[in-house]
This record gives sequence, structure tokens and C-alpha cells, in this order.
Amino acid sequence: MAAAAAAAAGPVFWRRLLGLLPGRPGLAALLGRLSDRLGRNPDRRRRRSPWLLLAPLLSPAVPAVTSPPCCLCAEGVHRFQWIRNLVPEFGVSSSHVRVLSSPAEFFELMKVDCLESTLEKSLQAKFPPGLRVSILLDFTRGSRGRKNSRTMLLPLLQRFPEQVRVSLFHTPNLRGLLRLLIPERFNETIGLQHIKVYLFDNNVILSGANLSDSYFTNRQDRYVFLQDCPEIADFFTELVDAVGDVSLQLQGDDSVQMVEGMVHPYKGDRAAYCKAANKRVMDVINSARTRQQMLHAQTFHSDSLLTQEDAAAAGDRRPAPDTWIYPLIQMKPFEIQIDEIVTETLLTEAERGAKVYLTTGYFNLTQAYMDLVLGTRAEYQILLASPEVNGFFGARGVAGAIPAAYVHIERQFYSAVCSLGQQERVRLQEYWRRDWTFHAKGLWLYLAGSSLPCLTLIGSPNFGYRSVHRDLEAQIAIVTESRALQQQFHQEQEQLYRRAGVVSSATFEQPSRQVKLWVKMVTPLIKNFF
Repeated sequence: MAAAAAAAAGPVFWRRLLGLLPGRPGLAALLGRLSDRLGRNPDRRRRRSPWLLLAPLLSPAVPAVTSPPCCLCAEGVHRFQWIRNLVPEFGVSSSHVRVLSSPAEFFELMKVDCLESTLEKSLQAKFPPGLRVSILLDFTRGSRGRKNSRTMLLPLLQRFPEQVRVSLFHTPNLRGLLRLLIPERFNETIGLQHIKVYLFDNNVILSGANLSDSYFTNRQDRYVFLQDCPEIADFFTELVDAVGDVSLQLQGDDSVQMVEGMVHPYKGDRAAYCKAANKRVMDVINSARTRQQMLHAQTFHSDSLLTQEDAAAAGDRRPAPDTWIYPLIQMKPFEIQIDEIVTETLLTEAERGAKVYLTTGYFNLTQAYMDLVLGTRAEYQILLASPEVNGFFGARGVAGAIPAAYVHIERQFYSAVCSLGQQERVRLQEYWRRDWTFHAKGLWLYLAGSSLPCLTLIGSPNFGYRSVHRDLEAQIAIVTESRALQQQFHQEQEQLYRRAGVVSSATFEQPSRQVKLWVKMVTPLIKNFF
């Protein structure tokens, strides 16, 4: 009896310690995991490498909430409000958020609801010259081949030089001898402008999709439409302008030049360029964060209630927010790591019983993300592309071996899951659809005991090394209390996973999963470039 009492008292002791650790979620998660393990079978404990218990400590602590939740606002009710200490928080009504499910739907929205309606309103306006078009592309990808994005946009730029701006981001890491020697297309592996955001007046589309033909027909991605959200549209407009200001500007004669006074990305001093770029982008983030904090205070706190009542009387009052949107920016070349911090924290803090559905078209998780998946307590359903729906399947030359390299990485991860006895908690699934490719990426978080997700991440990051360390990325975290919107996210997740097959040891015995020896040898050397 005494032994049983002592065993039962162990978890209680650890749980009491958790209350003594404010602001230290990583250590709290570790102690929680130790508590959960006290009553487990010793044989199971021996199968799991002890170092994985340290995984939660590898991620940054959740930033402390700088002020207590106010009783007059809905923001105080959800557990993810700590994100607003890093980025602006935009409270909206869920009726302004719409999830798209297919390339055809994405195309129709872009063509009819956004582009055509914007142009029509501009033409009907008293001063059509007020229309402004700003396009941000990657320099290397946008310049590839004789016919490319630059050549397609030149006529527009030549006809409307005062209204059209085309900015070409060039990574500061591609310079010197490396820039001269590395061939076209392969130079894109050094770093890209990878953000996919489409802005039309007060409307915003966040996605992982580009605007080439396949993304409108048979290349599956994810898309969310934020309708009539002026503050969010302003933020992303300013972000695009900021990155554009540190990019090369396309001229009417197909030459490029920098904004006056800006350091050149590959001819100038790298440290000076990255410092200037960091300041330009962080000024956008911090100023928007300050604006949203002031708006929050004016809207919800007692000293501005009269203003709110006046606005309501004038018919200008918006519905109370039930959904909160946080822009997560990752630009490691500029030492901006917001998306990485938030993603690692979400994975760290996902408790036992929670479910995380994570999808990526290119399964190549960073070591930190892999450690967190393997070393924390939530259940994981990871959706990735089967070789046949990988965007590089059937490509010529060395690129044709990339799907096999992803199979090799997948098999290594699956072996790690099995060696730790985690097959029931961490499951891999492969998406397959005839004549389609798979490019969806993101995350859905279901809290313990919930059948619907309360949070999703959607945007450009793939959770791989390139997304974290090389490219410029942006996604949004959407937190919602609206059951209708949660249902939209749940249906989106189910629709994607419905076309997937569960990965098992038999999967890797199939002929299509046989990886050549040279691919296995080369993959560890190049995995950080794709």
C-alpha cells in the first residue's frame, strides 16, 4: 500500500512543481512529460531514447503576456493570446473568413471576385490613375529562362510606369563566386522570396499556391480568403512594400536597380544589407502591433465606451470578434524568426490528448521540429506527398531524383518513430491522386477532448530547413471560437486526408519506394537545399 501511495504521489509532486514555473513552458512541458512517464511500463520507457525528453527545452519559452486579460474584450478568453506579444493581433468576425478547397475555386476567386471586381471599381472611379499595382517576385526564379515573369510583366510596366511596381528580391546569400558558378534554377536553392499573399483593396488571400497554370487546375494547395479586413490588408501591403524596398526594382528596359540609398543585396556589404532589411520589416511588424494595441484599447476599455456607443449609433460598429489572426513572418537571413518561435512553441505546448494534423508537400522537417514531434505528448497525423504527386516527379536530370530523396527522408523518420514505439501516436500518411500534384502545407490543432480544430496555420512555409533558414516566408495563425469556422477548417483537413493512405513498413517495400544507393549517399549533403 505504501509503495502504491508513493507511486501515486509522484505525479502529484511533479504537477505541483509546474505551478512554480511561470514563464518557463519548456521546463513545465518537460516535467509534465516526466510525470506522465512515472506510471508507465518500464519496458516501454527503455525503448525511448532519454534525450528526446529534452526536446521541449529546445524551443523558446512562450513570451509572457505583458498585461492581464481585460474583462471587456473577447481576446482574454483564448489560450494563444501570447502570440500578440510578437506580432499584431487582428480580431475579426468569422463571417469574414472563408476556406477554399480546390484550385478551381482559387482561380474563380482570384479572377472574378478579386481581380475583375477591383479593376471594375477602379474604372468606375473618378480618378482611375489612383489604381496601384505592386508585384513582389523572387529574382532568380522570376528571371529563369528566356520567357519568364520579368518578360511577361515588362509590357505592363512600360505602359503604366507610374502605377506599376515590380520588385525582385535577391537573397544576400547568393553572391560572389557562388553567384557566378551556380547555374540557373540551382541558384534558387540558396534562398527565395517564397511568400504567397494576394491583396485586392481590403481583401486578402493567404496560400502556398503560386499563379502558374497547375495551381489553378490540378495542383492541390490550401487557401484562405479574408474578406473586407482592411487592417490585415494594410499590414500585408506594408510588408510587401518593405520587402520590395530592399529588393531590385525592374525597369522598363528589363534592367534592375536598387531603391536610392539602399544597400545592394549581393554587391554591397552583406551585414549592412541584412541589418537594413531587418529594420525595414520589423518597423512594419512593430508599428502594426502598436496600432492594433491602441485599437484594442479604444474599442474595449472603459475610457472609450462613449466613442464605441457613438460609432454604434452611426451604424459603424463591427461585430464582436470571435476569430483572431496573427501574421507569422520568417526571414532568417534578416534574423527574423517569428514563425519558427511560434511553431516550435505550439508543438511544445500541445498537451496529451491534443491532436496535431500537419501537412507538407515536401517532407523534410528541421531537426528541432522532428525532436518536438517525437518528444512531446500530442498525437500527430502527418500528411505528405507520395512520390507520384511530388512536384519533381518525372523531372529531367538530377531534379528527377528529388522524390526518391524525400522517400529516403520519410523512411528514416518512420524508422525513428518505430524504434521509439511511437507508431500509435505519430502516424504518417501519403497523399495520392491520379494526374495531380500535392503542394498543401500547414497545421490544424485540436485541443484535448475537442472534435474540431481551434487553430490553424496556413501560408507558405513547408516546415523544412529552407523555410526556416533560407527563404522569406509568411503564414497566418488563425484562432477561432466560431464553431462554423472550426467546421470549415475540419472539413478542409478531412478532405485532404481522405485521399491519403497510411504509411507502414510495407510501404517502403513497394517498387516505387526503392531508393538508389547514390541518392541515399547524397541526400544528407543536399537535404538543406530543397
